[in-house]
Amino acid sequence: MIGQSQPVIIENISGTNGSIGVGRVARAAPDGYTLVVGVWNTHVANGALYPLPYDVLTDFEPVSLLVNTPYMIVAKKAVPANDLQGFITWLRANPDKATEATNGLGSMQHVGGLLFQNITGTRFGFVPYRSSSQAMGDLVPGRIDWSLVVPTDAVPQLRSENIKVYAAGARSRLAVAPEIPTVDEAGLPGFYLSNWSGFRVPKNTRNEIIATLNAAIVEALADPAVKQRLADLGQDPFPREQLTPSAPFAWQKAEIDKWWPIIKATGIKGE
Repeated sequence: MIGQSQPVIIENISGTNGSIGVGRVARAAPDGYTLVVGVWNTHVANGALYPLPYDVLTDFEPVSLLVNTPYMIVAKKAVPANDLQGFITWLRANPDKATEATNGLGSMQHVGGLLFQNITGTRFGFVPYRSSSQAMGDLVPGRIDWSLVVPTDAVPQLRSENIKVYAAGARSRLAVAPEIPTVDEAGLPGFYLSNWSGFRVPKNTRNEIIATLNAAIVEALADPAVKQRLADLGQDPFPREQLTPSAPFAWQKAEIDKWWPIIKATGIKGE
């Protein structure tokens, strides 16, 4: 019942970029007791990277979008550019010399880097890491040149003056770092990168179950304490008008239309 606490078991299932856990939800009973937090990796990229036993778009019922976690364009301190346009100019002047840290083939950093190359006419190498913390461990001392990083990783290093942050891949400035311009303001309009998230349930879950779950999510995201905690993490809840069961499908479809051609054009396959 909405307003009453209920026990929730969170099971983190790793493997194949999250597809093993998502596949378990696709096969679960459509009774409202098994949900998955779908993100860009699991419900966009994986559909183009792997031969999945389920369809990322049609084998689930959307419940609600949750939050956007924009990526920030960051570079090592030694890069001579002090703004995004200067950084792009520097990359163009040094083709195939710079390196971008990624979380591996098909990650947001990798595919976002490919989009960055297409838009800016730059060329650079990709260096895969097992985790963002490992990548940052090489970025700070300058062993890698730049990366696309979520606020929780970028902002502490920015505050410590260990890295340069050129822009946030979002439509509006982030509350956690309001001094950082958006990509639109910095001169790379439309370069939006976000590991958005949303709840989904197995296909054929009844509408009344979805409505109950949706109402609980809307209530939680309206809580001031929840809002503040998300802001501290650099995560922006979707506006109220997008917190509907119908909104995730359109959002996900637009993301697939944007990213699948980039992934498929390069022949990237999941490992």
